[in-house]
Order: sequence, then structure tokens, then C-alpha cells
Amino acid sequence: MDRWQAMRVFVKVAESGGFAEAARRLFMSPPAVTRAVAFLEDAIGARLLVRTTRSLKLTETGERYLHDCQRILADLADAEAAAAGSYTTPTGTLIVTAPVMFGQLHILPVVMDYLGEHPMVSAQTLFLDRITNLVEEGMDVAIRISHLPDSELTAIRVGSMRRVICASPAYLAEHGEPRSPADLAGHSVIARIGAWPRLEWRFGRDQKIHVGIQPRLMCNLNESGISAAISGWGLVRVFAYQVDSALREGTLRAVLTEFEEEPMPIHIVHAGGRAPSAKVRSFVDFAVERLRANPIFGDLARARPLS
Repeated sequence: MDRWQAMRVFVKVAESGGFAEAARRLFMSPPAVTRAVAFLEDAIGARLLVRTTRSLKLTETGERYLHDCQRILADLADAEAAAAGSYTTPTGTLIVTAPVMFGQLHILPVVMDYLGEHPMVSAQTLFLDRITNLVEEGMDVAIRISHLPDSELTAIRVGSMRRVICASPAYLAEHGEPRSPADLAGHSVIARIGAWPRLEWRFGRDQKIHVGIQPRLMCNLNESGISAAISGWGLVRVFAYQVDSALREGTLRAVLTEFEEEPMPIHIVHAGGRAPSAKVRSFVDFAVERLRANPIFGDLARARPLS
């Protein structure tokens, strides 16, 4: 049996959680899938999977071998793609991830315009309010609003984003406008569940001012907190892009602006190590230009797009 094909079958079994599902996805018979995994186990001389009537689990050896197979098969796919010319012509499916609201408001339009210029590319957008692992989760490009840790990923800064505290004019008329962070103690605060490890807000460019908050309303979605603030319930702290229209329309008003922390950088991130494919390289160049042209993202330290 071909070793490469057996590795592909093993990876699909591990990723799909079963022989029958892997067989369905690979358009193979279940016995053929079973034989492929058995071939690998015989060749290696070690058990890769523990099988019962109800479950399938990777052994410790299987876990390590799975990661190696995924890396080797990715390298092989890159080599085949390069030989086929996909490193010069954008083709295939592009997977882009971003925070939910940012993705809906600013990334989806960029993706649609990019597809309009590249008819041989299709796209998947995964808008999630969590940090994704590009390599392990099979994504091509991520947009992240944060300070990035050191990694093997390639990151290009496209702008920055303020965090603002805001409330409705009606709430401020009734309860008064806070003049310093200490004044928050006398106000109704709306907070995002899980947004901060501790219930405190930090202020100042150096973040040296720490103020404990006691939210009376906690929401798992920024949209819910913003809606509550617009309705006059209290003060909410969010990224400026999330309330841009409300601030311009006057349904929300920013407060404590002189105490704002340093804006958070916005980066476009893709996996490094190998030369990016044409679809990734061309999309990153396209998105960098579009996002940097958007005035909401602030003054930028210009960096050269991918070449």
C-alpha cells in the first residue's frame, strides 16, 4: 500500500473520530480504511489507535505521529501546489478568521471585493471571539486586535484601535458624567463576560491607573452590552469600531477620553516558515491596503506588504 495514501487515511480517521466517517469523507470502503491504518501500524511497529465498539482514541504514539503526518502532508501539498503553479496564480479556498463584530463590519466586505477580483478563489470566513491556532485549525489568515506574543507567524500591522467608555446622553443627563476613573464607583457598569481576567479597568497610556469595577450587568456579547448602553442602562467599555455609528449618530457619547489607554494594534497574521501561496499573499496585500485606507484605524506605522 502507498505510504502517503495510508498517512492521509490515518489523518482523516483521527480528525473525523471514526473509521466509518473517514471512509465516507474519503469515498472509500470502511474495510479499506481499516487496512490502511493497520498497514501504518505494522510498518511503524506501534499502535496508533485504541478502538472499542463505542469510541476511538489516539495512543500517545498516535498523537505524535498525527502531528508529524499533518506537517509532512502539508509540505507535500505545498510542493505539489508550487509545481502546479498555485504560487503564481491565486486558486483554491481561502480561510479567514477575525473577531465577530470586526469581521462582519470590516473583513467581510474586503473578502467579497477580493473574490470579485480573483474568480479562481473561494473563501470561508470564521468570525470568532477567541484566538485561533492558524496551523492546527487549518486557517490561512487571521486579523487580530491585540499585542502579539513572539511566534513563528508573520504579522503585518495595519492600524490601531481605541477602547472607549461610553453611555447614552439620557443616562449621562440623569446620572452625571464621570470626570475621573474613580467616579465609576457611582455608576452602573456593563461588562463583557470573560473580557478581563479581573474585574478592573485600566487607564492611562502606561495603564498605571487600575480601577476595580462592580458590573451590575454582564453580557457574553458586545452587541448586547452596547444595546444596553444605548437604552440608557449604564456605561460600557468596547473597541471604538464597535460603537462608531452610535457615536456618530449621537446615541452614545464617549467619556473619560483623556484617560484612555494606548490604542491596541491591529495585525493581519498568516503562518510563516514557508513562502505563502498566491491566494494568501494576494489577499494579505489586498487587505493591508484596504484596511490602512480606513480612517477609523488611526495613524499607522507603514510596513511593506508581502511581495
